[in-house]
Amino acid sequence: MSALHPLQIIQIRHWKIRMPFKEALHWGSGRRPAATRLVVEIELANGIKGYGETICLLEFIEPVLVNTIMPLALSYRAHEVERFNRHVLGAGYYHHKRAAVMAMAAVEMAMWDAYGKTTKQPLYALWGGLYRQEVEVSAYLFGTDAQALRDRAQSFLDAGYKSFKVKIGMDAASDISNVEAVRKTVGKALLRADVNSAWTPGTARRMLEQLRPFDLQYIEQPLELDDLHGHAQLRMMQPIPVALDESAYTLADVGNIVRMSAADVILLDPHEIGGLWQTIKAAAVAESVGIPVTLHSGGELGFSQSAYVHLASSIPNMSISIDSERSYLADDVVTNAPSVVDGILLANTDPGLGVMPDFGKLNQYTTHSIQGAYLDAGRPHWFSTKPLY
Repeated sequence: MSALHPLQIIQIRHWKIRMPFKEALHWGSGRRPAATRLVVEIELANGIKGYGETICLLEFIEPVLVNTIMPLALSYRAHEVERFNRHVLGAGYYHHKRAAVMAMAAVEMAMWDAYGKTTKQPLYALWGGLYRQEVEVSAYLFGTDAQALRDRAQSFLDAGYKSFKVKIGMDAASDISNVEAVRKTVGKALLRADVNSAWTPGTARRMLEQLRPFDLQYIEQPLELDDLHGHAQLRMMQPIPVALDESAYTLADVGNIVRMSAADVILLDPHEIGGLWQTIKAAAVAESVGIPVTLHSGGELGFSQSAYVHLASSIPNMSISIDSERSYLADDVVTNAPSVVDGILLANTDPGLGVMPDFGKLNQYTTHSIQGAYLDAGRPHWFSTKPLY
């Protein structure tokens, strides 16, 4: 019997993690008291272990990981990420890509981590090398209380942040007051606003006219996620750049956005597109037509945050500050978590992702249930409607 290839995956295990936020985050689709994440460990025949992480918003993600993704991964070597991705889609998920991408992403990230450790290279070195040393982070602002937003924006400003993002899309009145409050606090700093698909096309035209004086860097996901035609029209009729996020979950989504001329900016997320390599490919599609990209945040722990820095430090057109909810997390599950200094994350030169698991913390924060990102326990009969107004 021949010996296993050194990069062969021989064992996989996972943890489901509930990481509390320091305070519940309020947005157009509900109230988020915690981030639920899946963390995966793979072991190679050469003894090296790799780690990956993904978002776990809904109940289907873990069963797909356990029942389909992990068994398939055991037939692969750590560097075979493209074929692994296609195998998952070929197992029936080409019909249901959005059900597979989040589960797939954790294993794919762990494959890259293990491969980087084997080659003794940081991930950015495997993707064309370091394009930028510093990765700018956008300060994330939640809620509808104008004074609270001013206070929080000022605290981020004092901490050295130069880019800001405010959630809107809760109601028409706070759409304007939220942006106005933050703009008055941060002065001429870059400011963008995220609607989370709350607007109808007519409301979008009205709101963007009222928001014009605040010089937004872009308006994110103003319309329902499938309405690429509407977003393309919106781009043509007013000056505020349009960014798409929920519309860009898969590589095919990004291709359709480009075909439809539906966005000036695209927010990518490796957990929602099926992995780090798919993110790089999607960024290249956008780059081919001159569209800048950035990264969406869903409460990344240390593994994913490190992956974000490797992506942003190596992708040329990831030229816009990345989203991050990191400042709201109560803790982490790695021993050397990336830290934001003066609104900047620095590229990690250690092999692979460059972070190591804290098994005590992994066990401490393990959960058996998903802490919902949607709905609101304080409003039992409430649910978000897209579009809302």
